[in-house]
Amino acid sequence: MSKPTTIQLFNNIKTLVGQSRREVYRVANIALVETYFHIGRMIVEFEQSGNSRAGYAQQTLKNLSEKLTGVLGKGFSIDNLENMRKFYLVYKDEYSKSISRPPARKLSNKKSATASRNLNIIPKSETLSRKSPFLLNWSHYMLLLSIGDSNERKFYEIESASGQWSVRELKRNYDSALYQRLALSRNKKKVKELSRKGHVIEKPADAVKDPYVLEFLNLPQKDAYTENDLELAIIDKLEHFLLELGKGFLFVERQKRIRLDGDDYKIDLVFYHRALRCFVLIDLKIGTLQHKDLGQIQMYVNYYDEEIKAPEENKTIGIILCRNKKESTIKYTLGKDNKQIFASKYKIYFPEKQLLKIVTQNI
Repeated sequence: MSKPTTIQLFNNIKTLVGQSRREVYRVANIALVETYFHIGRMIVEFEQSGNSRAGYAQQTLKNLSEKLTGVLGKGFSIDNLENMRKFYLVYKDEYSKSISRPPARKLSNKKSATASRNLNIIPKSETLSRKSPFLLNWSHYMLLLSIGDSNERKFYEIESASGQWSVRELKRNYDSALYQRLALSRNKKKVKELSRKGHVIEKPADAVKDPYVLEFLNLPQKDAYTENDLELAIIDKLEHFLLELGKGFLFVERQKRIRLDGDDYKIDLVFYHRALRCFVLIDLKIGTLQHKDLGQIQMYVNYYDEEIKAPEENKTIGIILCRNKKESTIKYTLGKDNKQIFASKYKIYFPEKQLLKIVTQNI
């Protein structure tokens, strides 16, 4: 067995310290979020005991903000205290039972002890809940609090935690109406599952969105670009495109060349889906979807199933991204038993979220 080198020792120590710092950061953030939850609860209970009657609530927060800021520094502005209050009110029914209520400090003075129990002061020797239900940073929850619909908010909370989304990724997915876009292809029962389980992918249709939002490509809204321009823009922003595709997609190659009966064809983009264990072929069209486009992607899918995929892998999925499509053309070309070929529109700007909400409410 060879002896470790100085470089290996350095890399091992660097990795260990990096992991430790990330864990400390994670634990600190969870502790901060849970602390803010308790502060919100204490403010609400203070108000409910009659201490904020006759319009004194705002003055209470103002005085509290000045005192806390003077002693503890930044982070206790009136707005942030109000956010903590709202945070507790929004999540109390869901998380109160799974968060240990900080015990009151025991004091010798009876009067002081009563006040301590009422306000639930946290003694230094006590710790927060060992297993907190809060898995995101405070900045994530600040954005989530702006979502009025509880089902939609829960969906983004689950997806942010499971996908380890940054705040920027969460905002982008919310702005692009991801919840509404996924809901469009689901019945009422499946829409409810989005808020309980998040985006679960069990079959090919689950992995497909309609529409896809490609605002990050910064393409002109007019048809002043070609399919090649669209493809190159996607490759240039591949990380963003993978985020838009959703969980489980792996990039394989572009312009995959296949030869059939002496003719050459090129598949625009090839991906692999880990959960579905299959290839995903994407063909790009800048105009309205035509019958021949569906026939072409069907040929590509059949070729991959016969020549490329391994016996243990599942059937290949084909997706056509187009600016416009005609549902009847798709229906009668692919047939009712089709489970492999999909046609989705793409948008180069954020969709009208309010219109999508109205549509999904009727599901």
